[in-house]
Amino acid sequence: MDNTYESNKLLGEYLLFHYGSDDQLMPWSDGPQNGLRFPVRTVRELIDHSSLPSSTTIRAFDVGCSVGRSTFEIASFCDEVAGCDLSHSFISAARSLVDIKELPYEYLEEGDSYQKAVAKVEYDPSKEISFFVADACSLPTELKEFDLVHAANLICRLPDPSLFLNRLPQLVKPGGQLLLATPFTWLNEYTPRENWIGSGDSEQKLVECLKPYFELEKKVELPFVIREHRRKFQYSVSIGTRWRRIGSAV
Repeated sequence: MDNTYESNKLLGEYLLFHYGSDDQLMPWSDGPQNGLRFPVRTVRELIDHSSLPSSTTIRAFDVGCSVGRSTFEIASFCDEVAGCDLSHSFISAARSLVDIKELPYEYLEEGDSYQKAVAKVEYDPSKEISFFVADACSLPTELKEFDLVHAANLICRLPDPSLFLNRLPQLVKPGGQLLLATPFTWLNEYTPRENWIGSGDSEQKLVECLKPYFELEKKVELPFVIREHRRKFQYSVSIGTRWRRIGSAV
């Protein structure tokens, strides 16, 4: 399946979604403010930082990281964080932010008129943050046993989500955390109908897919807003879940 996440317009849209100010992302005062700062909230509202190991290096993996805001947020809690995405332009942008902490971009206002902006990030330089291009359905076999794995709005954008879900027991070490967020927006253009994990019952099917290796610990509703232009927005609500890896290593 072709990767649709490479256009300059979409890059600007996602840089705004991840790094834009509240006023830039939602310029209307009566708009849905509860959908702002989603890439930060998927980490902050789901992570159990009190159970992260204290005597060893804490390793984390952000799958489908887009342009990386959640990855930087995870670095607030973990020592080493790797983020991956299938989009070369998204990963290039995230790498630039690691190197120089600022990245100019443009986002659509109306028609072919664009607004200039700068994505900025701050992080502890003692933390090891890296980004690489990878397919979540075919991750390198050497990736395994992370203390924390995060995947936001990824499952229903994969051609075969079961390939990713079946890989999770190897990715998360016993006792580790899995943070997932998904609106279950099944579309044939991303996921062929025969590969959907559910239809109306996707939440229950996800539980069935993750047993017997994971136990559900927390569930929250995570609204999010993506701005297409100043008068058009996508408003969705993801199911945010935290799972604890149980059992032994596989």
